Amino acid sequence: MVQEKWDETNLPNLNGRHILITGANSGIGRSAAVALARAGASLTLAVRDLAKGEAVASTLGDGVRVRHLDLANLASIRAFAQEMTEPISVLIANAGVMAIPLRRTADGFEMQIGTNHLGHFALTNLLLPQIDDRIVVVSSEVHRQGHIDLDDLNWERRRYRRWSAYAQSKLANLLFVEELERRFREQGSSLRAVAVHPGYSDTNLQHSTGSVMFSAIAGIGNRFIAQSERMGALPTLYGASMDVAGGTYIGPNGLLNLRGHPKIGAAAKKAHDSRIAQELWEISAGLTGIA
Repeated sequence: MVQEKWDETNLPNLNGRHILITGANSGIGRSAAVALARAGASLTLAVRDLAKGEAVASTLGDGVRVRHLDLANLASIRAFAQEMTEPISVLIANAGVMAIPLRRTADGFEMQIGTNHLGHFALTNLLLPQIDDRIVVVSSEVHRQGHIDLDDLNWERRRYRRWSAYAQSKLANLLFVEELERRFREQGSSLRAVAVHPGYSDTNLQHSTGSVMFSAIAGIGNRFIAQSERMGALPTLYGASMDVAGGTYIGPNGLLNLRGHPKIGAAAKKAHDSRIAQELWEISAGLTGIA
């Protein structure tokens, strides 16, 4: 049971814990990094823009390192994993893109499924031998509108719809957690996978869609409805530090799950479809070449 107004001041002492965060140079990832560093964790900030990552790290004191990672490029993911030789307590799969025009990764994947799901799928599997506690995957309530097209995951035959592609990628995040948990239990592993979502938070993500109209609408929403980056990071912090069961889904406790302090919630029923989760895993392994 999450206490009613849990926040970063309730973080336990994280001395001796090494936490890897993707996309930690801005938004939810940056806010989470600040709080985790204050709680004593050592951090690796995995970022695409090293200058921005270094700027964040410079404010966090000792025990923070910055490494380049492009989740839209399997070669970059493999190189990153080869360089990460130290143990990892928690991997926070936070980086992502939202509702962008049709673009493709270096390996030909649709950019949203490629970055949000396939990139983290590859990274997690490559780093699993070094992780000793948990994986925290950042999803979204938009997963409820998502549909996994196993025959056209990369939008090669369907007419591309940016929001449908985003929703598919966020549902894929949850199905990844579902299948990770099944495999952990099957193998008797002590590892766990946890899913979180930030609600509606005021971050730079809403202004990176390439749509002037959506940016204008988001600007209004951010001003009157959205919660702060700090509040949006609380579910991630809770999922990364507290004693929660694998498969837990954590998000804000306010109206429509849009804002508020963390609570343990329930993802859509389709996020627990074990057949789809297993098929998505096999397709993802085939596309990335990482089993």
